[in-house]
Order: sequence, then structure tokens, then C-alpha cells
Amino acid sequence: MHPSIKIPDDFIQLMREIMPKNLNVDDFLNSCRTPLRRSIRVNTLKISVADFLARVADKDWTLSPIPWCEEGFWIEREDEISVSLGNTAEHMAGLFYIQEASSMIPVSALIKDNDQLNCILDMASAPGSKTTQLAAEMNNKGTLVANELAASRIKVLHSNLQRCGVHNVALTHFDGCVFGAWAPESFDSILLDAPCSGEGAIRKDEDAMANWSLSSIEEIAEIQRNLIISAFQALKPNGVMVYSTCTLNLSENQRACHFLKETFGDAVQFEPLNDLFEHADRACTPEGFLHVFPQVFDSEGFFVARVRKTHSVPTPAVKKRLGKFPFQLASKDEQQRIADQLNVDLNIQISLEEKQIWLRDKEIWLFPTRLQPLLSEIRFQRIGIKLAESHKKGQRWQHEAIMTLATGKEEKAVALTALEAKEWFMGRDIRPESLAGQGEVIVTYRDFPIGLGKWVSNRIKNGLPRELVRDKNLFDI
Repeated sequence: MHPSIKIPDDFIQLMREIMPKNLNVDDFLNSCRTPLRRSIRVNTLKISVADFLARVADKDWTLSPIPWCEEGFWIEREDEISVSLGNTAEHMAGLFYIQEASSMIPVSALIKDNDQLNCILDMASAPGSKTTQLAAEMNNKGTLVANELAASRIKVLHSNLQRCGVHNVALTHFDGCVFGAWAPESFDSILLDAPCSGEGAIRKDEDAMANWSLSSIEEIAEIQRNLIISAFQALKPNGVMVYSTCTLNLSENQRACHFLKETFGDAVQFEPLNDLFEHADRACTPEGFLHVFPQVFDSEGFFVARVRKTHSVPTPAVKKRLGKFPFQLASKDEQQRIADQLNVDLNIQISLEEKQIWLRDKEIWLFPTRLQPLLSEIRFQRIGIKLAESHKKGQRWQHEAIMTLATGKEEKAVALTALEAKEWFMGRDIRPESLAGQGEVIVTYRDFPIGLGKWVSNRIKNGLPRELVRDKNLFDI
């Protein structure tokens, strides 16, 4: 970040007015002009924190624990120039997610002492940092509905879910304001990381304030008030909701929460976050919200509030027109047959308690079981994972099934060398030395699956989807 970056005078004055007495504006401005520390979160759906640390011990990485997320680390790298963090083998295998440290707080706030995690709504989910964090906390159990309004961001969201091995998610594409009426009191817990003016993001995006104005704040705040009302209506009684933003002004933060309280009275109970992690009280407001100015923890600016719903509230009535649902639940015998075939073909086992197999034409899909009550309430963009396509000789298993279900320890897996793995990610076929086979095969690199191929004599035909092919600046051999 350039030290002479332009910060609007009106914004500076606003920060002077709301800055807590124990903080000062000069430190705030200096922090805004300082580059943001990079951070990652270990994806425990694929690897434990201990195993990840052992795996990267030979790299020139310095990892420092993030106090509010056991899986989170600030990272310093000596090889940043030669290979971007996103092009490391560990990232492409889904072993970690590049996520700003402050953005890990909302999920930590939602799951702390919360046993209501069977059905969760992530109301504004793309690109997927908090969605994948939630899925990891749920250990792929239950159902996670991930909503995204921007159609252009859904593809990125799905790609990140697939890379990280998430298979308990259903995607929706709505304005979040519909959930209160369409799915009243349907979710155990809700994360509303609301669209905002992005004042806290200036350290990683020098254009974050380019369109900032006092009037734009109030326009965004009105959207946020509508969203927080809808989210609260969609929450089950005794459920927990977290409202968060990456901005700093009161209109988009405290006042949005107070508006919720004014609307629903004693049904709204704010739960303090002062003990969420060590020194959290340094950023805590009188209501118990976390209002994180960037100089406090040397992070992005953020706001987080945790809300409990103590009893039911009124919800608007709507007429629904969902259209015909294009999937059909497979019979128990058919589900078991498909599961057995997956085990025979690729040594992958699936539990038919947490998951169900659904069919659409020749497609075979794996849905989270707990989603079924919502299928008649909401129109979904995409559900679960596509397991396979049926053809005359059986099933043609899909790349996303491997990335979400395989462990890399299957008998029908072939370990690639570093050079072969780079060739694989560049979309090229592989000829493992002194090996040959038949049928489909899982390919792995350093013990983790990176895709699905098919034996053609002594060659493995590359099955990597075209949109995932990369042709340069990959990890070092």
C-alpha cells in the first residue's frame, strides 16, 4: 500500500467522531497505509492443523497463529515472487484457504458454544471463505445453504467449495431479503456477512474508498436493515445469528443491530463477544459487539455481532411458484447399488445416513439429507455434488466427486511426482513409469487427490475440467 493513498476527508472526520477514547486517528491512518499481513486458514476437511504444519515445515514459510481461529495463521514467505500462494500445490489440493484474518472472526463467533449447527444459512457467501470455514466446522455434516446474489460470483463460489472438499452445501441465487418470507424460521443458525461500503478493506485494496461518500453509506445501510430483518425471520427460535461487515461506520454496524432490536424487541438478545478470544475486549463495544479498528490487531477493519432469537416473530406471507423439481430421490436399493459401485470402482465409501442419492436424467447427485424439508420451500441453484453420469457400461465418475470424497489413500490411486503433478495441472496426460491399468483412477500428489483420470494402456488420460487448467507459475518441483 502506498503511504500517500488518498483517504477522503469526510471519512477521516467520521472516524474521529466514532473512534473509542483508547484509540487515536493517527494510529488508524498509519495502519490504513500499511500493507495488510497475508493469512491462511487450514482446511480441516482435508488435513489436520498438525499434519499441515508438518507438511509445510520444509518450506520458507513463517506461520504465526491467529488468536481467534485455531486453524488460522498469518504467513510470511520468501518464495512469494516465484510462485503465488494460490499456485502452490497445497492450495490447489484444497489444504488451505487464503483468507483475511479478521474475516475468520464471524464464523468463530457463530460456532462458539453453539449446538445449533444442523441447518445453517450463509446469506451472502461468495467467494466462499466463510462458507468453507463453516463447512469445516460442521465437518460436512448437516446442511449448509450458501446464498449469493451476484450471478458472476457463483461460479467462483462453487469452485472453492469443490477444491476444499465441501459436499454438504446447497447454493441459492437470491436477494437475501426473500428468506424471511420464503423460509420463515427454517435455519438453526445464520451468518449474514452483509454487503457493505468496505471501509475496513483499504489495507488490501487501495481503491476500496474510490466511491465512498456519506450518502452512499446511508444507501447501503438501508439494504443491510432489510437483510438483517429477513435473516432474523428465517432463524429458528433459540437460534443464533451473526451479523458482520468489513466496514467501520456506525450506520452499517451498531445501528443496523439496534434497528433489529427496535423492530422485534425482546425477541432479540445480543450475546457479548468480549471473551471470544484473548484480548477480544480491546475491540468490544458496550453492547458486546466486536468493532475491530485495523490498528487494534494489525488486521483488516471488521464488525461482528452475535444475536440470539428468544422467540418467534411475525413473517410476511408470500405465494410461491417454485416450478417442478427436476430431481427424483433414488430408491434405497438403487442408492445402495450406486454407493457399492463407487466403492468397487474407486474404493470410495459414502454414508447414506447423512447423504442421499438423487437422479436427474442420466445424472447421479449426492445431496445432504437434512436439506430435504427445504426442497419444497426454496428454489436451489445447485445442490450437493454431482457424483456421476450413467452410460451403458456403468457410471462415469466426476472430478468433483473425487475432490470432495476421496482421501488419497484409496487402493485405486496413483501417486504422481512433482513434475507429473505440474503436467496434470496443465491439462496433460500422464505416463507413470512402469505402470499400466484400466478404468478410472484417482491421481494424487503428496498423498492428496488432485483429480480423476482414465487408464489408456500405460497412459492416464487427463480428466481435469478445462476451467481448472493452469499453464504457468506453478509450484516448484
